[in-house]
Amino acid sequence: MPTAQHLEIDGKRYVLLPATEYERLCGSAGEAVKTDESDLPPLPKPDKHGRFPALEYTRVALARDLIRDRKAAGLTQRQLADLAGVRQETISRVESGRYKANIKTVNKLEKALTKALRRKGK
Repeated sequence: MPTAQHLEIDGKRYVLLPATEYERLCGSAGEAVKTDESDLPPLPKPDKHGRFPALEYTRVALARDLIRDRKAAGLTQRQLADLAGVRQETISRVESGRYKANIKTVNKLEKALTKALRRKGK
């Protein structure tokens, strides 16, 4: 468990901790954490005709949903990987938006996240 730092501002004591630990604690408490869009891989830009590259858009959309759902469940990449029966590196690659996950992996992730979110009452 990470060590938290304390500081005092205007007579009030605050605790500083890594954002990932905050997200994990919120998820454990059943609270949704709004993910800063800067934490998510960017969606691809449309071409001059307003069309998006379908495969790239699908990979990135999956990555963004996976990140949001994992954080809502209060899971780290390692915890999700253990629940889904995949390697942590696979989670990292899928969340980057540059890796094409096969349907078997997507199904494993979906089952693990659904189970984790149900336990959280979401």
